[in-house]
Amino acid sequence: MFEICAGAILTQNTAWRNVERALTALSGDKLLASEKIAAAGYGRLYRALRPAGYYRQKARRLKDFCRYTLKAHPEGLRGWFSGNAEALREELLSLKGIGPETADSILLYAAGKPKFVIDAYTRRIFVRLGFPDRREYGVWQRRFESSLPPDVRLYNEYHALLVALGKDYCKKTAPLCGKCPLKRMCAAARIN
Repeated sequence: MFEICAGAILTQNTAWRNVERALTALSGDKLLASEKIAAAGYGRLYRALRPAGYYRQKARRLKDFCRYTLKAHPEGLRGWFSGNAEALREELLSLKGIGPETADSILLYAAGKPKFVIDAYTRRIFVRLGFPDRREYGVWQRRFESSLPPDVRLYNEYHALLVALGKDYCKKTAPLCGKCPLKRMCAAARIN
């Protein structure tokens, strides 16, 4: 559960493979726990988090998250995450460095709450499909959540499929429209 939270914080502005390298370094350095990160010196955290990019900022954010959870939630993450999803989301959003995407990733993947995660892949795919691109995070999220039943497994699978589609076909540059499984319904594929 903690590793998922750490991953959600570390994945900001970086590729997941780099986050995996940072998580492996934290684990190898026996730092993959709130108590360990809260007590660790910044130099040690910087070295472990370097692969994730913006490692100084991410070390501070991760350390702040750990210190906060230890102080405000001595019951642990499982106890904290057992509460109301909206209250948990608001609390996460009140922490420096945790925005809507990170909070919702923690809610869905660590807390098991039905919150649809809107990320760059989701926006890119749906804009190319023909949806307006000037939507705020909450507008995108409401669109998905009002169209799908509030189901953690469904949201998890749907998001995973969007990520795979974005990585394999709907790439930021040089999309592979001809091979994309959504090419028949995609406005961008008709142009390319």
